[in-house]
Amino acid sequence: MKKFLSEVVAEMKKVTWSTRKELVNYTIVVGIAVAIVCALIWVCDTIFARLFHIILK
Repeated sequence: MKKFLSEVVAEMKKVTWSTRKELVNYTIVVGIAVAIVCALIWVCDTIFARLFHIILK
């Protein structure tokens, strides 16, 4: 267990962490991407709902 933990610490020292600015930028990009996908799903859902309403009428 001791060897495992020391290896974990050694590997974590090799990791390059993002800066705060990069993290904020990536978060904004992900938020915009999620909003776009939500909008596309909403538009498709609305179109299909109206189409099925017309077909079943």
